[in-house]
Amino acid sequence: MVPPILRIEGVSVHFPVRKGVLQRQVAEVRAVENVTLSLHPGEAFGLVGESGCGKTTLARTVLRLVDATEGAIWFDGENITNLKGKSLSPYRKRVAAVFQDPFSSLNPRMKAGSIIAEVLTVHKYRGDVQARVIELMGLCGLSERFFDLYPHQMSGGQRQRIGIARALAVEPDLIVCDEAVSALDVSIQAQIINLLEDLRARLNLTYLFIGHDLSIVRHLCDRVAVMYLGRVMETADSEELFANPQHPYTRALIDAVPNPDPLSESLRDHKALKGEVPSPLDPPTGCVFHPRCPIAMEVCRKVVPTPQVLTPGHVAACHATISNPVN
Repeated sequence: MVPPILRIEGVSVHFPVRKGVLQRQVAEVRAVENVTLSLHPGEAFGLVGESGCGKTTLARTVLRLVDATEGAIWFDGENITNLKGKSLSPYRKRVAAVFQDPFSSLNPRMKAGSIIAEVLTVHKYRGDVQARVIELMGLCGLSERFFDLYPHQMSGGQRQRIGIARALAVEPDLIVCDEAVSALDVSIQAQIINLLEDLRARLNLTYLFIGHDLSIVRHLCDRVAVMYLGRVMETADSEELFANPQHPYTRALIDAVPNPDPLSESLRDHKALKGEVPSPLDPPTGCVFHPRCPIAMEVCRKVVPTPQVLTPGHVAACHATISNPVN
C-alpha cells in the first residue's frame, strides 16, 4: 500500500482561557482531542460533524496556522509539527487552502490577477507570472477578462474559482477545503464540486474536505471521518459509512438529512437528536456523546471508548459497537 501523504497522530489542540488583569489561565477549550487520521495520495478525505466540533481547528492545525498541543503531524514522511519560519517554506508550497467565504478570503482592494500573482511572487516563481495566472484561471473555468476584475465585480462562484486558482498557484499536493461550497447557492455548489473533482483527476491532488452537507461529502469523498466535540467517532469508506453506520452519532447525522419523499419509511421513522452539544470548556466524562446518545450505557459515562477496527478500513469509537461487533 502507498504510504499516506498526511498522517495525523494523536493530535490535541487546547486553547487557554484567561481572566483578569494578570491574564491568569482559568480554564482551557479542548477544541481537538487525540485525533488520529491518515490521508493517502490522490484521495478526497471528508471531515464532517456539527458546528463547533473541531473540524476547522484541525484543518488550521494541518495548515500550521494553529499549533498542536499534543501529538504530531507527518507530511510525506517528515514531521512538520514544530517547524517554524523559513523551515516551513517547503511545506507551504505543497499544501494550500480554499476557504469557506470567497468574499472575505480575497483582498477587496486587489484585482483577481494580482491576488493569484501575489502567491507566485511570494514563492519566487521564475516564469512569466501573467501567463501563469491566466493559465490557472483557465484551469478553473475563468476567461482572461477576469484578470482585471475586483472581487466585488464577480459572483460568489467566480470568486471561489479565483480562490481555487490561488490555491493551485504553488502546485500543491494537498488542498484543505474548509466548507469550500457552503456559502454558495446550490446550483453553484454543483459546479464547484465538479471543478474540484476534475482538478483532482487532472492534477492528482489530495483533498481534506471539511463540510456539513453529507450529500456533498458522500459524492466527493472516498473516505469520511465523523467528529463530535473534538473527537473522531467513526471513520470508513464513504459508501460503507453511509450504508452501514456503526456509531449512534453517525446514524443521527445521516438520519437528519432531509428526505424529498414525504411517504418514505425513513421520514416517518425519523428521530431527532435531542439535547445540545456540550461545551468544550467542560466536556463530559467518558464518551463525550453519552449525554445525547439513545443507547448510552453506564460504561459510556465513565470510560472513553477506544477506536476499534470493525472491518478493514472501518473504525468506530463506541462501547455498544465493541460489545456487539460487526459480523
